[in-house]
Amino acid sequence: MNTRRDFIQKMGLSALMLQLSSVTAFADGFDQIGKPYEGKILRVAIMGLGGYGTRVAEAMKACTKAKLVGVISGTPSKIKDWQTKYNIPEKNCYNYENFDQVKNNPDIDAIYVITPNALHHSQVIRVAKAGKHAICEKPMALNAKEGQEMIDACKKANVKLLIGYRMHFEPRTLEVIRMRNAGDFGKIMFFQAQCGFKAGDPKQWRLNKSLAGGGSMMDIGIYAINGARYMVGEEPIWVSAQETKTDTIKFKEGVDETIQFQLGFPSGAVASCLSSYNINHLDRFFMSGDKGFAEMQPSTGYGPIMGRTHKGALTEAITTHQTVQMDEMASIIFEDTKPLVPVNGEEGLKDLKIIDAIYQAVKMGKKVNLNV
Repeated sequence: MNTRRDFIQKMGLSALMLQLSSVTAFADGFDQIGKPYEGKILRVAIMGLGGYGTRVAEAMKACTKAKLVGVISGTPSKIKDWQTKYNIPEKNCYNYENFDQVKNNPDIDAIYVITPNALHHSQVIRVAKAGKHAICEKPMALNAKEGQEMIDACKKANVKLLIGYRMHFEPRTLEVIRMRNAGDFGKIMFFQAQCGFKAGDPKQWRLNKSLAGGGSMMDIGIYAINGARYMVGEEPIWVSAQETKTDTIKFKEGVDETIQFQLGFPSGAVASCLSSYNINHLDRFFMSGDKGFAEMQPSTGYGPIMGRTHKGALTEAITTHQTVQMDEMASIIFEDTKPLVPVNGEEGLKDLKIIDAIYQAVKMGKKVNLNV
Protein backbone atom coordinates (compact mmCIF):
# COMPACT_ATOMS: atom_id res chain seq x y z
CA MET A 1 0.00 0.00 0.00
CA ASN A 2 1.38 3.41 -0.96
CA THR A 3 0.51 6.08 1.56
CA ARG A 4 1.76 9.51 2.52
CA ARG A 5 3.82 7.80 5.21
CA ASP A 6 5.57 5.61 2.61
CA PHE A 7 6.05 8.52 0.25
CA ILE A 8 7.69 10.95 2.63
CA GLN A 9 9.83 8.19 4.06
CA LYS A 10 11.17 7.26 0.62
CA MET A 11 11.68 10.88 -0.43
CA GLY A 12 14.10 11.39 2.44
CA LEU A 13 16.05 8.14 2.11
CA SER A 14 18.68 9.24 -0.40
CA ALA A 15 19.14 12.51 1.43
CA LEU A 16 19.55 10.58 4.65
CA MET A 17 22.49 8.61 3.25
CA LEU A 18 24.15 11.78 2.06
CA GLN A 19 23.79 13.43 5.44
CA LEU A 20 24.50 10.49 7.76
CA SER A 21 27.80 11.93 8.92
CA SER A 22 26.05 15.13 9.93
CA VAL A 23 23.56 13.14 12.00
CA THR A 24 26.37 11.36 13.81
CA ALA A 25 28.21 14.59 14.46
CA PHE A 26 25.08 16.19 15.82
CA ALA A 27 24.36 13.26 18.12
CA ASP A 28 27.91 13.17 19.43
CA GLY A 29 27.88 16.91 20.04
CA PHE A 30 24.64 16.68 21.94
CA ASP A 31 26.01 13.93 24.18
CA GLN A 32 29.09 15.98 24.95
CA ILE A 33 27.43 19.29 25.79
CA GLY A 34 23.94 18.25 26.86
CA LYS A 35 23.05 18.16 30.53
CA PRO A 36 20.79 15.43 31.95
CA TYR A 37 17.16 16.53 31.98
CA GLU A 38 15.76 16.66 35.48
CA GLY A 39 12.35 18.16 34.82
CA LYS A 40 8.89 16.67 34.59
CA ILE A 41 8.38 13.88 32.04
CA LEU A 42 5.29 13.93 29.80
CA ARG A 43 3.77 10.45 30.04
CA VAL A 44 2.02 9.68 26.75
CA ALA A 45 -0.43 7.05 25.56
CA ILE A 46 -0.68 6.56 21.79
CA MET A 47 -4.14 5.99 20.33
CA GLY A 48 -3.95 4.18 16.99
CA LEU A 49 -1.11 1.68 16.61
CA GLY A 50 -0.64 1.83 12.85
CA GLY A 51 2.39 2.85 10.80
CA TYR A 52 2.69 6.40 12.03
CA GLY A 53 1.91 5.49 15.62
CA THR A 54 4.83 3.08 15.42
CA ARG A 55 7.09 5.79 14.00
CA VAL A 56 6.21 8.12 16.87
CA ALA A 57 6.78 5.34 19.42
CA GLU A 58 10.22 4.56 17.99
CA ALA A 59 11.16 8.24 17.93
CA MET A 60 10.09 8.66 21.55
CA LYS A 61 12.78 6.21 22.65
CA ALA A 62 15.25 9.08 22.23
CA CYS A 63 13.10 11.70 23.99
CA THR A 64 14.34 13.28 27.20
CA LYS A 65 11.10 15.04 28.21
CA ALA A 66 8.45 12.59 26.97
CA LYS A 67 7.89 8.88 27.46
CA LEU A 68 5.52 6.33 25.95
CA VAL A 69 3.62 4.72 28.83
CA GLY A 70 0.27 3.60 27.37
CA VAL A 71 -1.62 2.40 24.30
CA ILE A 72 -5.18 2.55 22.97
CA SER A 73 -6.20 0.25 20.13
CA GLY A 74 -9.09 -1.77 18.80
CA THR A 75 -6.77 -4.68 18.01
CA PRO A 76 -5.86 -6.82 21.06
CA SER A 77 -2.90 -8.44 19.30
CA LYS A 78 -1.33 -5.03 18.63
CA ILE A 79 -1.74 -4.09 22.27
CA LYS A 80 0.06 -7.28 23.33
CA ASP A 81 2.88 -6.66 20.85
CA TRP A 82 3.35 -3.08 22.03
CA GLN A 83 3.26 -4.14 25.69
CA THR A 84 6.19 -6.43 25.05
CA LYS A 85 8.13 -4.10 22.78
CA TYR A 86 7.76 -0.92 24.83
CA ASN A 87 7.36 -2.38 28.33
CA ILE A 88 3.86 -0.99 28.80
CA PRO A 89 1.97 -2.14 31.92
CA GLU A 90 -1.43 -3.77 31.56
CA LYS A 91 -3.14 -1.00 33.54
CA ASN A 92 -2.15 1.53 30.85
CA CYS A 93 -3.75 -0.41 27.98
CA TYR A 94 -7.21 0.51 26.67
CA ASN A 95 -9.49 -0.06 23.69
CA TYR A 96 -11.72 2.44 21.89
CA GLU A 97 -14.72 1.54 24.02
CA ASN A 98 -13.19 1.88 27.48
CA PHE A 99 -10.45 4.50 27.13
CA ASP A 100 -12.63 7.06 28.95
CA GLN A 101 -11.47 5.23 32.09
CA VAL A 102 -8.06 6.83 31.60
CA LYS A 103 -9.50 9.62 33.77
CA ASN A 104 -8.81 7.34 36.73
CA ASN A 105 -5.20 6.69 35.69
CA PRO A 106 -2.76 9.20 37.20
CA ASP A 107 0.15 7.67 35.30
CA ILE A 108 -0.91 9.07 31.90
CA ASP A 109 -0.68 12.82 31.19
CA ALA A 110 -1.52 13.03 27.49
CA ILE A 111 -3.01 10.98 24.67
CA TYR A 112 -1.71 11.25 21.11
CA VAL A 113 -4.61 10.58 18.73
CA ILE A 114 -3.24 8.95 15.54
CA THR A 115 -6.40 7.53 13.95
CA PRO A 116 -8.32 8.20 10.71
CA ASN A 117 -9.37 11.84 10.31
CA ALA A 118 -13.08 11.27 10.92
CA LEU A 119 -12.39 9.88 14.40
CA HIS A 120 -10.31 12.81 15.68
CA HIS A 121 -13.27 14.99 16.69
CA SER A 122 -15.03 12.54 18.99
CA GLN A 123 -11.84 11.00 20.34
CA VAL A 124 -10.20 14.30 21.29
CA ILE A 125 -13.38 15.44 23.01
CA ARG A 126 -13.41 12.19 25.01
CA VAL A 127 -9.74 12.68 25.89
CA ALA A 128 -10.53 16.17 27.15
CA LYS A 129 -13.48 14.95 29.22
CA ALA A 130 -11.13 12.40 30.77
CA GLY A 131 -8.94 15.29 31.91
CA LYS A 132 -5.92 14.43 29.76
CA HIS A 133 -3.97 16.68 27.42
CA ALA A 134 -4.67 15.91 23.75
CA ILE A 135 -2.16 15.70 20.91
CA CYS A 136 -3.92 15.15 17.59
CA GLU A 137 -2.56 14.27 14.18
CA LYS A 138 -3.33 16.61 11.32
CA PRO A 139 -5.76 17.47 9.93
CA MET A 140 -7.25 17.87 13.39
CA ALA A 141 -10.81 17.29 12.10
CA LEU A 142 -12.94 17.04 8.96
CA ASN A 143 -13.91 20.72 8.94
CA ALA A 144 -13.60 23.98 10.86
CA LYS A 145 -16.82 23.42 12.82
CA GLU A 146 -15.48 20.20 14.29
CA GLY A 147 -12.12 21.83 14.97
CA GLN A 148 -13.71 24.63 16.96
CA GLU A 149 -15.70 22.13 19.02
CA MET A 150 -12.49 20.30 19.88
CA ILE A 151 -10.83 23.54 20.97
CA ASP A 152 -13.84 24.46 23.10
CA ALA A 153 -13.93 21.02 24.75
CA CYS A 154 -10.24 21.19 25.70
CA LYS A 155 -10.57 24.72 27.06
CA LYS A 156 -13.61 23.68 29.11
CA ALA A 157 -11.64 20.76 30.56
CA ASN A 158 -8.57 22.99 31.14
CA VAL A 159 -6.29 20.72 29.11
CA LYS A 160 -3.96 21.53 26.25
CA LEU A 161 -4.78 20.64 22.62
CA LEU A 162 -1.73 20.33 20.37
CA ILE A 163 -1.59 19.31 16.70
CA GLY A 164 1.12 17.05 15.25
CA TYR A 165 2.89 19.70 13.16
CA ARG A 166 6.36 18.15 13.29
CA MET A 167 7.75 20.57 10.69
CA HIS A 168 7.27 23.46 13.13
CA PHE A 169 10.29 22.16 15.05
CA GLU A 170 12.51 21.12 12.11
CA PRO A 171 15.81 23.09 12.23
CA ARG A 172 16.18 23.88 8.52
CA THR A 173 12.56 24.97 8.25
CA LEU A 174 13.05 27.20 11.28
CA GLU A 175 16.19 28.69 9.73
CA VAL A 176 14.25 29.78 6.65
CA ILE A 177 11.62 31.34 8.89
CA ARG A 178 14.36 33.09 10.90
CA MET A 179 15.89 34.46 7.70
CA ARG A 180 12.51 35.71 6.54
CA ASN A 181 11.90 37.42 9.87
CA ALA A 182 15.36 39.01 9.63
CA GLY A 183 14.51 40.44 6.22
CA ASP A 184 17.04 38.33 4.30
CA PHE A 185 14.55 37.63 1.51
CA GLY A 186 13.16 41.14 1.44
CA LYS A 187 9.50 41.51 0.56
CA ILE A 188 8.00 38.07 -0.03
CA MET A 189 6.40 37.95 -3.46
CA PHE A 190 5.71 34.28 -4.25
CA PHE A 191 5.48 30.85 -2.65
CA GLN A 192 5.04 27.49 -4.33
CA ALA A 193 4.31 24.11 -2.74
CA GLN A 194 4.09 20.80 -4.58
CA CYS A 195 2.89 17.87 -2.48
CA GLY A 196 1.90 14.58 -4.08
CA PHE A 197 2.33 10.86 -4.64
CA LYS A 198 0.43 8.03 -6.29
CA ALA A 199 -2.05 6.50 -3.86
CA GLY A 200 -1.95 2.71 -3.89
CA ASP A 201 -4.55 0.37 -2.36
CA PRO A 202 -8.00 1.69 -3.35
CA LYS A 203 -9.43 0.13 -0.17
CA GLN A 204 -7.25 2.16 2.22
CA TRP A 205 -9.07 4.47 4.61
CA ARG A 206 -7.51 7.57 3.02
CA LEU A 207 -9.63 6.93 -0.09
CA ASN A 208 -12.80 6.48 1.97
CA LYS A 209 -14.60 9.82 2.30
CA SER A 210 -16.41 8.79 5.47
CA LEU A 211 -13.07 8.20 7.22
CA ALA A 212 -10.77 10.68 5.48
CA GLY A 213 -13.17 13.56 4.85
CA GLY A 214 -11.85 13.99 1.31
CA GLY A 215 -8.81 12.91 -0.65
CA SER A 216 -5.34 14.29 -1.23
CA MET A 217 -6.19 17.69 0.24
CA MET A 218 -6.97 16.16 3.65
CA ASP A 219 -3.74 14.16 3.64
CA ILE A 220 -0.83 15.63 1.72
CA GLY A 221 -2.41 18.98 0.80
CA ILE A 222 -2.37 20.23 4.36
CA TYR A 223 1.44 20.36 4.16
CA ALA A 224 1.15 22.87 1.31
CA ILE A 225 -1.42 24.96 3.17
CA ASN A 226 0.46 25.00 6.44
CA GLY A 227 3.77 25.52 4.66
CA ALA A 228 2.46 28.53 2.77
CA ARG A 229 1.39 30.10 6.04
CA TYR A 230 4.60 29.56 7.99
CA MET A 231 6.92 30.32 5.07
CA VAL A 232 5.21 33.53 3.93
CA GLY A 233 4.49 34.50 7.54
CA GLU A 234 0.97 35.76 6.89
CA GLU A 235 -2.57 34.46 6.90
CA PRO A 236 -4.21 34.26 3.44
CA ILE A 237 -7.20 36.45 2.65
CA TRP A 238 -8.50 34.60 -0.41
CA VAL A 239 -8.28 31.24 -2.12
CA SER A 240 -9.11 29.88 -5.56
CA ALA A 241 -8.91 26.22 -6.55
CA GLN A 242 -9.36 23.75 -9.39
CA GLU A 243 -9.79 19.97 -9.20
CA THR A 244 -8.59 17.42 -11.74
CA LYS A 245 -9.87 13.85 -11.63
CA THR A 246 -8.73 11.20 -14.11
CA ASP A 247 -9.68 8.04 -12.21
CA THR A 248 -13.27 8.05 -10.98
CA ILE A 249 -13.04 4.43 -9.86
CA LYS A 250 -10.27 4.93 -7.31
CA PHE A 251 -11.23 8.52 -6.51
CA LYS A 252 -14.95 8.39 -5.94
CA GLU A 253 -17.30 11.28 -5.31
CA GLY A 254 -15.92 13.48 -2.56
CA VAL A 255 -12.42 11.99 -2.74
CA ASP A 256 -10.19 14.47 -4.56
CA GLU A 257 -7.38 13.18 -6.74
CA THR A 258 -5.54 16.40 -7.62
CA ILE A 259 -6.29 19.97 -6.56
CA GLN A 260 -4.38 23.06 -7.60
CA PHE A 261 -5.03 26.05 -5.39
CA GLN A 262 -3.89 29.62 -5.07
CA LEU A 263 -3.67 31.80 -1.97
CA GLY A 264 -3.50 35.56 -1.69
CA PHE A 265 -1.94 37.35 1.30
CA PRO A 266 -2.45 40.87 2.71
CA SER A 267 1.02 42.02 1.61
CA GLY A 268 0.28 41.10 -2.00
CA ALA A 269 2.26 37.85 -1.92
CA VAL A 270 0.65 34.94 -3.73
CA ALA A 271 1.02 31.18 -3.39
CA SER A 272 0.55 28.51 -6.06
CA CYS A 273 0.11 25.03 -4.61
CA LEU A 274 -0.66 21.50 -5.74
CA SER A 275 -1.94 18.48 -3.84
CA SER A 276 -2.18 15.13 -5.59
CA TYR A 277 -2.79 11.44 -5.03
CA ASN A 278 -1.83 10.65 -8.62
CA ILE A 279 1.53 12.38 -9.22
CA ASN A 280 4.77 11.04 -7.78
CA HIS A 281 7.92 12.83 -6.61
CA LEU A 282 6.27 16.02 -5.38
CA ASP A 283 7.74 17.33 -2.13
CA ARG A 284 9.05 20.83 -2.82
CA PHE A 285 8.72 24.34 -1.40
CA PHE A 286 9.99 27.46 -3.14
CA MET A 287 9.74 31.02 -1.88
CA SER A 288 10.90 34.19 -3.62
CA GLY A 289 11.36 37.68 -2.25
CA ASP A 290 12.74 40.80 -3.84
CA LYS A 291 16.13 40.19 -2.17
CA GLY A 292 16.48 36.41 -2.26
CA PHE A 293 14.91 32.96 -2.31
CA ALA A 294 14.56 29.70 -0.40
CA GLU A 295 14.09 26.25 -1.91
CA MET A 296 13.48 23.01 0.01
CA GLN A 297 13.34 19.54 -1.55
CA PRO A 298 12.39 17.31 0.24
CA SER A 299 10.42 19.92 2.15
CA THR A 300 8.25 17.82 4.48
CA GLY A 301 9.58 14.23 4.30
CA TYR A 302 10.63 12.20 7.33
CA GLY A 303 14.22 12.06 6.17
CA PRO A 304 16.55 15.06 6.18
CA ILE A 305 15.03 18.23 4.79
CA MET A 306 17.32 19.45 2.03
CA GLY A 307 17.39 23.05 0.96
CA ARG A 308 19.23 26.16 -0.08
CA THR A 309 18.77 29.88 -0.17
CA HIS A 310 20.45 32.62 -2.17
CA LYS A 311 23.10 32.54 0.56
CA GLY A 312 23.89 28.85 0.14
CA ALA A 313 22.90 25.43 1.39
CA LEU A 314 20.93 24.93 4.59
CA THR A 315 23.23 23.09 6.99
CA GLU A 316 21.37 23.11 10.31
CA ALA A 317 21.40 19.92 12.39
CA ILE A 318 19.42 16.93 11.17
CA THR A 319 16.96 15.61 13.71
CA THR A 320 14.33 12.92 14.05
CA HIS A 321 11.25 15.10 13.68
CA GLN A 322 8.98 13.22 16.05
CA THR A 323 11.61 13.06 18.81
CA VAL A 324 12.04 16.83 18.79
CA GLN A 325 8.27 17.34 18.42
CA MET A 326 7.41 15.29 21.51
CA ASP A 327 10.11 16.88 23.66
CA GLU A 328 8.97 20.35 22.59
CA MET A 329 5.35 19.46 23.24
CA ALA A 330 6.28 18.35 26.75
CA SER A 331 7.71 21.82 27.32
CA ILE A 332 4.58 23.45 25.90
CA ILE A 333 2.33 21.42 28.20
CA PHE A 334 4.35 21.69 31.41
CA GLU A 335 6.21 24.98 30.97
CA ASP A 336 3.82 26.84 28.62
CA THR A 337 6.66 27.54 26.19
CA LYS A 338 5.77 29.31 22.95
CA PRO A 339 7.26 27.76 19.79
CA LEU A 340 8.22 30.03 16.91
CA VAL A 341 5.36 28.53 14.88
CA PRO A 342 2.37 27.50 17.03
CA VAL A 343 1.10 23.92 17.23
CA ASN A 344 -2.05 24.60 19.24
CA GLY A 345 -5.64 23.86 18.28
CA GLU A 346 -6.09 27.37 16.90
CA GLU A 347 -3.27 26.69 14.43
CA GLY A 348 -5.01 23.52 13.28
CA LEU A 349 -8.30 25.39 12.95
CA LYS A 350 -6.73 27.93 10.58
CA ASP A 351 -5.74 25.14 8.20
CA LEU A 352 -9.23 23.65 8.37
CA LYS A 353 -10.82 26.99 7.47
CA ILE A 354 -8.61 27.13 4.38
CA ILE A 355 -9.43 23.52 3.44
CA ASP A 356 -13.15 24.30 3.77
CA ALA A 357 -12.66 27.31 1.49
CA ILE A 358 -10.65 25.30 -1.06
CA TYR A 359 -13.44 22.75 -1.40
CA GLN A 360 -15.93 25.61 -1.67
CA ALA A 361 -13.84 27.30 -4.38
CA VAL A 362 -13.67 24.04 -6.36
CA LYS A 363 -17.43 23.66 -6.15
CA MET A 364 -18.24 27.30 -6.98
CA GLY A 365 -15.52 27.78 -9.58
CA LYS A 366 -14.52 31.17 -8.23
CA LYS A 367 -12.38 32.93 -5.64
CA VAL A 368 -13.46 32.63 -2.00
CA ASN A 369 -12.56 35.25 0.60
CA LEU A 370 -11.05 34.04 3.87
CA ASN A 371 -11.16 35.14 7.46
CA VAL A 372 -8.48 32.97 9.02
